[in-house]
Amino acid sequence: MPISRIAIGTPAEASQPDALKAALAEFISMLIFVFAGEGAGMAFNKLTDSGSTTPAGLVAASLAHAFALFVAVSVGANISGGHVNPAVTFGAFIGGHITLLRSILYWIAQCLGSIVACLLLKFATGGLETSAFSLSSGVSVWNALVFEIVMTFGLVYTVYATAIDPRKGNIGIIAPIAIGFIVGANILAGGAFDGASMNPAVSFGPAVVSWSWDSHWVYWLGPFIGAAIAALIYEVIFIGPNTHEQLPVADY
Repeated sequence: MPISRIAIGTPAEASQPDALKAALAEFISMLIFVFAGEGAGMAFNKLTDSGSTTPAGLVAASLAHAFALFVAVSVGANISGGHVNPAVTFGAFIGGHITLLRSILYWIAQCLGSIVACLLLKFATGGLETSAFSLSSGVSVWNALVFEIVMTFGLVYTVYATAIDPRKGNIGIIAPIAIGFIVGANILAGGAFDGASMNPAVSFGPAVVSWSWDSHWVYWLGPFIGAAIAALIYEVIFIGPNTHEQLPVADY
């Protein structure tokens, strides 16, 4: 069972050069991702007056996040595994592919990267608002929670299939492309309802900078539940004890 392979790690791990380099890579990848994704939404709003709520704005957000995540995962893959998402890190932890202490380092770096990206955007745009994620009219927190669980399940399942599965072989850039595509597709599906976060750090940065916390817990609980379900299903059914191997960080 995956749960039996969960590792806490040692305090010394937090000061190891490779762990610190991996955390820095996650910070930079998240900064790249949030700056491009959030910045695209801000630019569309400026050009079209709340255009992000229109069909064209949704498509623009989907493309911006898909392209930016493809790049962010690619540039971090050889150093940290290119998680660029606390939920992805949590899914890898549940499967026994990363220790808890290293996961905490990643979570801190990812959240800081998101905050710094939003601060840079606010400064570069002359003080424009970095909008926090929020629920659309008529959408309850439970509706949004289900959206976040299902969308993050699809994301982390894709990560497992293309990047973590030890039988994946040498598929090159297929993993970053697939991960970017599933996020872009999920934004088209759920963006009009709850913003389609799938990523607690992406929600955290704008919430800190704008200091808006309405229903913020949904954007943490939903992705973590979805990630855990995807990790358990893929580990138990498709990897199993006979094919599992501890993956080096360079692989994911």
